[in-house]
Amino acid sequence: MELDDHYFMQHALKEAEKAALADEIPVGAVVVVEQRIIARAHNLTERLKDVTAHAEMQAITAAAHYLNGKYLVGCTLYVTLEPCVMCAGALAWSQLKGVVFAATDPKRGFQQAGLALHPKTQLRFGVMAQEASALLEDFFAKKRK
Repeated sequence: MELDDHYFMQHALKEAEKAALADEIPVGAVVVVEQRIIARAHNLTERLKDVTAHAEMQAITAAAHYLNGKYLVGCTLYVTLEPCVMCAGALAWSQLKGVVFAATDPKRGFQQAGLALHPKTQLRFGVMAQEASALLEDFFAKKRK
């Protein structure tokens, strides 16, 4: 049985919820190869005091360690928010088979900057966008109080 984007995005959303509980911006990611999750991550920028510790960067590193190589050919990244320019660059270098994201980021997402991922990377978005957006909106609403 082949699992679908919705199934894997649910796991990315669980990671985003972990981030929110840790007072991190709630973005979560998983890396999948052959229908199996090999890496899970969420934002750690506050905890690590590192602006590069985005969920995607953490997931790329964990997946590369798991595979014992720097390229993620054949892997798909599921992430709850459109990657930023920095993460898009790292995703392009990692040569992923696919990137699936939930919510778009019209202010800081890589698409608004006119960037493209690796030419062989398949891009899909909008999977569980409403759930991911709600998590982000709730997080920032609480911050504004």
